[in-house]
Amino acid sequence: MPLAAGDDAPAVTAPNQDGEAVTLAFEEPTVLYFYPKDDTPGCTIEATQFQRERETYRDAGVDVYGVSTDDVESHRSFCDAEGLEFDLLADPDAEIAEAFDVELRDGVTARTTFLLADGEVTAVYEGVDPDGHARDVLLDALDDGLVTLPE
Repeated sequence: MPLAAGDDAPAVTAPNQDGEAVTLAFEEPTVLYFYPKDDTPGCTIEATQFQRERETYRDAGVDVYGVSTDDVESHRSFCDAEGLEFDLLADPDAEIAEAFDVELRDGVTARTTFLLADGEVTAVYEGVDPDGHARDVLLDALDDGLVTLPE
């Protein structure tokens, strides 16, 4: 069972698609979405929709990060192929997945998304349909008053 709303968010560090170490403490509103595998149909839909919503997320003050057990090179290739401009964190040893209690199936993470702020989990989405998920998470963050869009 993954971490739940109200749980403290663990600080994590992992390399992004450029091999740069990224440390997240989740003080600012953040979406951390776990997905099974780079360059697969559902994961491509989810990633490209987060990319499409990227500017609106940024306007609302929300950072977005994807995480899978793929390595840095796989993430780099996926970002290049799909024009992704947000960080994908490489978690080949499933340390981030373990920190968030995300289920592993055959060595890949179950599709699970966390909305985090002020160092804690504010919402969890399990078994999501990738199509429309990026918009749904953003709308929930707005509806819950976690973030606002500038006028």
